[in-house]
Amino acid sequence: MKKSITIILTFLFFTFSFAQNKFGNPEVDPIQIQKTYPDWSVYQSKNIMLSRDFIAFDSNSKEISKESFLDQLANGNYIPVRLKSEDSKYYYKLFQIQPNSDTSIKATINQIGFDALKNYKMEGTAFPPFSFKDLNGNLVTNETMKGKIIVIKCWYIHCTPCIKEFPQVNKLVDEYNDRKDILFISLAEDSPEQLKAFLAKRPLKYEVIPNMKVYMNEALQLNSFPTHFILNKEGLIAKVLPNFESLEVVLAKESKL
Repeated sequence: MKKSITIILTFLFFTFSFAQNKFGNPEVDPIQIQKTYPDWSVYQSKNIMLSRDFIAFDSNSKEISKESFLDQLANGNYIPVRLKSEDSKYYYKLFQIQPNSDTSIKATINQIGFDALKNYKMEGTAFPPFSFKDLNGNLVTNETMKGKIIVIKCWYIHCTPCIKEFPQVNKLVDEYNDRKDILFISLAEDSPEQLKAFLAKRPLKYEVIPNMKVYMNEALQLNSFPTHFILNKEGLIAKVLPNFESLEVVLAKESKL
């Protein structure tokens, strides 16, 4: 009898240990990371990618939906911290913002959470209708792009982060050069004349559509740049992404579907 109990307890111990090891403690000290705004900002920018798929936990370690997680970031008093894990999945947990933390941390997180929640709610919806001409005079419409995966970059010439990722997105275009079912287009706020002069010095391998400020503000309701969209072959929004790092991962996944 004692031997049976010992075996059962050993089994439960290892089962519990496995569960703990799959995703365990936070990868950083949630309190220490809030000491200064720069500390938090550096961590957040490198380790928290809310546009990717992840498994979410509330402050009590209860698994919740991604939408609920983002809503609490947008409207609550929490920071997201990634949990250590032994697999390739992302596990994020909410931790209370400390009373003595820099108020900029909460303001920034609320805005990031708001943007991420808005983007998440766009997934699975139809991309707004459009019919525009690119810098070469080619007509680009929902119909001409039907049946293809579409990668869309939204930007303007005075957006430093938008320009900084040019080498990376250009390399991405080259990587998918043999995929005729994947198109890369960009929507830019600026006039054709401004864009032609700018792109002569800083080439972008996307098809560029000028004068898109009103469309991006009203139809897409964008308030941060760059923003990337990936549309599936049915013309639905698969993902809305804030940076190249997330774009690269999601496109690799979408291109295999």
